Amino acid sequence: MAYIGNIPAESYASFERQVFTIVNSQTAYTLTHAVTNENDIRLVVNNVVQEPGSGKAYTAANTTLTLSAALVNGTDEMYCVYLGRALQTVNPPNASVGNSQTAPTIITGQTAETSIATDDTVLIHDTSAGALRKMTRANFVSGVGGNNQPYFWGRNASIQAVSDNTATKLNATTERVDSDNKYASSRFTPTEAGNYFIFGGGYLNSESNGNLEIAQIMIYKNGSAISGAFAEINFRSNPVNQGVFQISTIIDMDSDDYVELYGQIEASDGTGGVSASGTFFGGYKLI
Repeated sequence: MAYIGNIPAESYASFERQVFTIVNSQTAYTLTHAVTNENDIRLVVNNVVQEPGSGKAYTAANTTLTLSAALVNGTDEMYCVYLGRALQTVNPPNASVGNSQTAPTIITGQTAETSIATDDTVLIHDTSAGALRKMTRANFVSGVGGNNQPYFWGRNASIQAVSDNTATKLNATTERVDSDNKYASSRFTPTEAGNYFIFGGGYLNSESNGNLEIAQIMIYKNGSAISGAFAEINFRSNPVNQGVFQISTIIDMDSDDYVELYGQIEASDGTGGVSASGTFFGGYKLI
């Protein structure tokens, strides 16, 4: 068959349908599209196709549909199909659209987002189910990456006396950051399993100008030293009474583990101490 203009697509086409709202005692209804006569439409009442023509079930001209008998609202249903009016709006069958049917501009032509709202969604392929799934920003962030939380950092705000040659928990009670309120009384209890980078240090000194012979900074896990920094100083001819010591390590922690910072000093005069601003203790979860 020859066409003037564009040839209509043969796939995914259907005929347009109009559903009518029944009005009691009314026989004339308005069509959405003008027709030449009643043969241009197929009228269905209560799922039964009606016979067109004068003296039959209905007639039609231009935009007016005329019934031979009125219908009852709430009881009767009526719709018509425009036999000469095809609409190419039907969804294609499942799995009928592939790479060749889509263009790169479906993505590249869109406006780029500068930030993602909490309820925004992204489309992913669930390999275990073999189906496409949508995820909100909150779901996506919880399943991918992280933000190094929980994390903390505290320091000593006052001078702390340390007994000679005795491992002593160092105070770092002045909190600068504590993301999830997991740090208290100079103890970090993350309550979330994972690998954590833990660090600490102190400015250790021997009082009364005595020699600082041995100084240690240690990280304790659940009350026991797991990693330590050890320094031994013995300058009797040229006494040294202070030094800065630091330590850092990675610790695998369960939800009920905790860590603390300890120090130990051995001085030639039998006394020791920690400087007022010396002690610091911090850490964060690795992602």
